[in-house]
Amino acid sequence: MDLMTESILYPRFARRRLEEALTDTPVVLVHGPRQCGKTTLARMVGDAAGYGYVTFDDDVQLAAAETDPVGFVADLPDKTVLDEVQRVPGLFLALKSVVDRDRRPGRFILTGSANVLLVPKLADSLAGRMEILRLHPLAQDELARNESHFFDALFEGRFLNRQFERLGPALAERIVAGGYPAALTRAKPQRRAAWYRDYIETLVQRDVRDLARIRALESLPRLLQLAASQTARLVNVAELAAAFQLSRPTIHDYVTLLERVFLLEHLPPWHSNRLSRLIKTPKLHLTDTGLATALLGVDSATLARDRTTLGQLLETFVFQELRRQASWRDAPIEFYHFRDKDGAEVDIVLEHGSQEVAGIEIKAAATVTGKDFRGLKKLKEAARDRFVVGLVVYDGESVASFGDGLYAVPIRSLWETT
Repeated sequence: MDLMTESILYPRFARRRLEEALTDTPVVLVHGPRQCGKTTLARMVGDAAGYGYVTFDDDVQLAAAETDPVGFVADLPDKTVLDEVQRVPGLFLALKSVVDRDRRPGRFILTGSANVLLVPKLADSLAGRMEILRLHPLAQDELARNESHFFDALFEGRFLNRQFERLGPALAERIVAGGYPAALTRAKPQRRAAWYRDYIETLVQRDVRDLARIRALESLPRLLQLAASQTARLVNVAELAAAFQLSRPTIHDYVTLLERVFLLEHLPPWHSNRLSRLIKTPKLHLTDTGLATALLGVDSATLARDRTTLGQLLETFVFQELRRQASWRDAPIEFYHFRDKDGAEVDIVLEHGSQEVAGIEIKAAATVTGKDFRGLKKLKEAARDRFVVGLVVYDGESVASFGDGLYAVPIRSLWETT
């Protein structure tokens, strides 16, 4: 697999959603981690439609907006891209005032590298006036320049018997490469790993410092490294805190801070009134496996040999691939995990609206047996008529039926389903 991207732009399938939102909404916020492509997407759409552009990474623009937010907004062109807007929280009320006087759609495209929804006053100030789009690092089908229709197949429950090429060693390569465009321009794996390490250092020293004046800033990279070793596992704040001379509440606050800059996320447990023995603890996932492997110091050859770590990172890789594909769909998809006190589990549970439930179990192996469907069968019993399909996603070649609504499907089908 050629992971080198050179200097070409990959398609961003979220572009359609951004352009549609601008036709009927005054403000559209595109938020996500730094360097995932927000500015590129916003400027591509904005330049085509005659938008002005201001970035608050420019210290002069930042100072002007902080000094007089009302006057700053009043002097902007009718249509403007405002980049890294989380750096000027005082701007949101000024934007609200301008938009309330003129509710024309498409007034502003905002980008943010911190989740402003976690700051209630900021989120509330533009409620009803702003649509929010989450942009992730590149998905595998964006890298392939071919939009997948995996979710259509999933919720229609149709997986035809067909063959795929097994990934084999290329699976570990994809996991280690991650999805950040700037990292993928580097031809050598060790240079990509260096980019990820520098990225984390810069993010902690700049964006995290902007968001919170914390007393143990040097603990955050180590905390993130420990979180990387626990990706795809149940959240255990006590275990995270044990490695530091910090209290559990402090570690919890730090984890929340890392969530705000889109480095970590929680996967909540799926629940059902029909089951009383469910585990109610969320899972922890890093938001990109390239970041995770760089933090762990793992290359593709090492990862391929370490089956335990491969299994964890593959689960995060598949989860993030599905999150990325879901982000540009019109109908929202909610993500959960399922585990009961008897040990039955499903790595990812997806809810489409209120009526459809699908389950996905992930295996790094090249074979699947009936035992691999134990958790999916329990989920099917609990969801009853809401259950659409259950998949074991594995590194094999064949789509195979294991009974009514249960299939083994190769990992490649996630981005090669057309």
